[in-house]
Amino acid sequence: MSVDVSTGGPIGPLEWDAGNVASAPSRPRPTRYFAYLLDADEELAEEFDIRTRIVARQATTVRVLAAQLGECNLWPAFDDVGRGAGLLVLDGLIACESTVAGRTAAELVGAGDLLQPPECHPEEMLVPAHRWRVLWPTRMALLDADFSERVRPWPRVMVALLRRVSRRVTDGDAMRAIASHPRLELRLVLLFWHLATRWGRVEPGGIHLTLPLTHWLLGQLVGAERPSISHALARLTRAGLISGSAGDIHLHGSLAAQLEELLEHTSAELVGEER
Repeated sequence: MSVDVSTGGPIGPLEWDAGNVASAPSRPRPTRYFAYLLDADEELAEEFDIRTRIVARQATTVRVLAAQLGECNLWPAFDDVGRGAGLLVLDGLIACESTVAGRTAAELVGAGDLLQPPECHPEEMLVPAHRWRVLWPTRMALLDADFSERVRPWPRVMVALLRRVSRRVTDGDAMRAIASHPRLELRLVLLFWHLATRWGRVEPGGIHLTLPLTHWLLGQLVGAERPSISHALARLTRAGLISGSAGDIHLHGSLAAQLEELLEHTSAELVGEER
């Protein structure tokens, strides 16, 4: 519990807002469509053999929500989830932002990721602000308490969803490790290759990564200021490791070759202020 040192009495947790916005964020709107989750999520369907899949399919009916580009208020959707599993992203891309003391960290979530309402421990001393930005038009399945009840005869569904949660935790661990490197160019290269595993496309001589990444968002992903991101990208471009723009990156060569270049063969062009 937090204590006011001037009075000795308890105070509430420190909370941060997510910053001023020009207009109220939109809400994901229910579509008129329902979907069979085993049809909409191929990875989940592969948990079952064909016969079981046919029997279980009807129980996996879900309401589909649609979210358009821009800031999106997911709290009403989380209220609709209630004691259910959460919001399962069917397609699209969302940046999940957490703000503490004026600094914001971001996470990218896409198809197959399970979103759940942020929760804090009752004795938490500070409470981050949470905000969601839709980067690609996104559809989400509402996995509410009714859905959880309908799939009780098929526990493999919930086990698979728990693995989705674990996968996001593992991805978050990798992102924290990336952000801990003192050298910004290395953080960016590691980030690009990490994102390329999921969203990249192999091309002659390397990987093509097309994501709506601004310099501002890159800074939130690797823990750096926007001007530093711009300078680091320019240095990586001059070194021939990347080309293109922040939202249309071409990674040249291989991850091993780029790491060797950065870790063992530092050139004057790659020397810059480390943030």
